[in-house]
This record gives sequence, structure tokens and C-alpha cells, in this order.
Amino acid sequence: MSKREFFGTDGIRGKVGEYPITPEFVLKLGWAVGKVLGENGRSDRIVIGKDTRISGYLFESALESGITAAGMNVQLLGPMPTPGIAYLTRTFRAAAGIVISASHNSYMDNGIKFFSPDGFKLPDELELAIEKQIKEPMTCVSSDKLGKAKIVKTAAGRYIEFCKATVPTNFSLDGMKIVIDCANGAAYSIGIKVFRELDAKLIPIHNNPDGLNINENCGATSMDSIVAKVKEEQADLGIAFDGDADRLIMVDSDGRVVDGDELLYIIAKDAKNRGVLNGGVVGTLMSNLGLEKALAKESIPFKRANVGDRYVMEMLQENDWKFGGESSGHIICLDKNTSGDAIISALQVLAVMVYENKTLKELCQDIQKYPQHMINVRISKKSDPMQNDKIVSAIKAVEAELADTGRVLLRASGTEPVIRVMIEGEDQAQIEKLTKELADVVKNNL
Repeated sequence: MSKREFFGTDGIRGKVGEYPITPEFVLKLGWAVGKVLGENGRSDRIVIGKDTRISGYLFESALESGITAAGMNVQLLGPMPTPGIAYLTRTFRAAAGIVISASHNSYMDNGIKFFSPDGFKLPDELELAIEKQIKEPMTCVSSDKLGKAKIVKTAAGRYIEFCKATVPTNFSLDGMKIVIDCANGAAYSIGIKVFRELDAKLIPIHNNPDGLNINENCGATSMDSIVAKVKEEQADLGIAFDGDADRLIMVDSDGRVVDGDELLYIIAKDAKNRGVLNGGVVGTLMSNLGLEKALAKESIPFKRANVGDRYVMEMLQENDWKFGGESSGHIICLDKNTSGDAIISALQVLAVMVYENKTLKELCQDIQKYPQHMINVRISKKSDPMQNDKIVSAIKAVEAELADTGRVLLRASGTEPVIRVMIEGEDQAQIEKLTKELADVVKNNL
């Protein structure tokens, strides 16, 4: 497989105004996508949605121009959670779905990512074909063959109903007091409507986007304000999304943060109890050991993928399993949607709470998180620590000391020249000491 020049693990992302996140490149990208997918012949339309960052309008216009110049039609969804765009790509039978978002990054960044007609990420061969087309001179079809663009006014309503349909028709949140943090992002309106229409007593925060405040000290990557609000309001729980609403982190009534590992456990255990698990659970190399052990007690198989929801999805599909996720809150329920979906994942957790008549805190009691400690060791050149005998020997010594009460992970960063040295274990002081010692070995030998 050829190396991709522009596409990363989650589309194309960077700082606005710096190549390739420029109007010129995105225009050419839209044209290349229109050319490649137009030749595919499956559909004559591409849907485009975005989050709330100010540059979304700019890149929406650029993509629309490029795609229509290639002769394909465009359906504009407006501000829409990433998983909503995956759903609407399928339901509109589109050739592709395009998301204009940099997810949990600040407003200064933006990105373009794609969904295939079945709502999954584009296959490698299509990404490579698009990159090849970008290198060609841009042309324009004749006027009678130009594509058209239209706004889909029903997009939000369609996705709201889809979300609500993932819980039983008699499901109600009546009497439940919930704080919801929309991260000033794509779920600022849709997320609130879903839970209000299910009769929750809702206290929204960070739901007034101005184009510049997306993810700013709020949302799933910055939990202080929602923790404080849950305590202040004496709410039953808090729900926090990130900017494009594919990540979910929750807060229990005591103000304790409940991360993706714990939420995934609640969903998977409930699926097993209802007889619909059909397999096991996929986490990542960073998933807490407590999740693995809690699932083992329930006799639920568990596998670890590389870090990134793309790799979680690939392993789920390889094993024909339905449930996976990351500690960061990307939770995939393939029986509900084809991508991580924060709103739908929250509804699944709430459904367990309602039908078991338990609090979020009670549902988390069977999973005991292990302390983790990580040190980033900067290196001068890319190298594999597992090829160094001294490092391998040091790892084995740490593993012997931890026995089955912990684990060691060395991982090269995909974005910067560092080796991440992480140790989990039952004793915080012990793992901090061992992590520092192992990091020193890595530093001295790489």
C-alpha cells in the first residue's frame, strides 16, 4: 500500500491557513473527491456537515465549489455531530459524507474527514485515488453538467429521531436532572433537543458557540466546569461532548469523572446481560487494566487495538464484534451507528440506569480503575525501543516485579519525536518509581 501524503488516521487536519488547510487546497480536494467519486457511479451526491468553528463556512464553500465543478451535487447539512453525518450519508444514499471538523482541537485548527456510502471511513484505495487526483490540473465540467448545491433543512430533525430510536419507545428521563456540556460545538442544539424530548430536566452549559470558543475550557477534554456544575445543581449526572460530539465523558452525582473505559464496561455488561453482546469488546493499548479485568470477571473477551478509533473499528470489523472504544470517550456501538457517537452512547448508559434503577456511581462499582503513570521521553531520531536489548531487559524486570497486578507499555508517538513510557499498577507510588526508572533507561539508550 502506497504511503498517503495528506490523509492521516482521521482525514486531513492542521492549522487554518497553513498548507494543506488552505482555501486553495480544500477547493482542489473537493474537485478531486468529486472526480473520483463521480467516476464510481454509485450516487451523484455528496453530503457536507461541519462543527461550529469559524473557518467551517470558508471550507464548506471551497468544498462545494470544487465538488460542483466536478459535476457532483452537494447537500449541506449545517452544524452536525460527526456521527450524524455518518448516519445521513447512509440514509441519503450519498457517494460520500464530508465532515469539516478538527474534533477536540481549538478553533485555530480545522480538518476534512470522509465517510463512505455505508457510513464507515473511506477505504485506503479511495484515499490514495483522491490524493493522486489532487496532483492533476483542475478542470471544470461544462455548464450543463455542473453540480447543484442545496441546504437540507430536515437534517437535524432526522438525526434527532435516529438517536431517540436507539432506546425503547417507552424510555423516559422524566425526573432525571442532567447537566449537559456541548463544548460550544456541533451538538450545541441537537444534543439538547434529544435529551429534552426524552423529558430530562436539562441544565445546558457551553451551548453558545461563537466560532471561536469551541472546546475552550469546556467539553469532554476539559471537565472542571461540568464537575462544578453537577455539584452546584446537585444533579443526577453530567454529560460532556467534545467539539464534534463523537466523544463522551460523564460525571456521577458526586462529581467524579467517568471516562470511556467505564462507560464502555457499563454498555458491554448490559449487552451481555440482555444476550445481545455477540462477541467481545475492543479497547486500545491505553485502555485501563481495570477494564480488562472487570470484563474478564464477566467472561467477556477483550482485545487491544492501536490507539485511535480507526484501529478500534478495524478490529471490531475483523472479529465481527459490536462494542469498542477508548478511554478518551470514543465509544463505538456498531449495533446503533457506524462511528463513535457521544449522544447515542450517553443514551445507552442512561437506559441501563433507568431499567436497572441504579445511579451512574452504582453502575461503575464493579470496575476498579488502576493508577497509570506516563512519562514522555524525547528522542533525537525515530527508533524502536523494543529493538534495544537493555530496554527490553528493563521492561522484563518491571513486568516481573508487577506480576499480574500491572502492565508496561512503551509506544512511539505518531505526532512528535517521543517515546511514551506508561506503567499501570495497584500502587501509585510504586508505578511512579518504576516509570521514572524505565524512562531513564529509555533516555540513556536511545
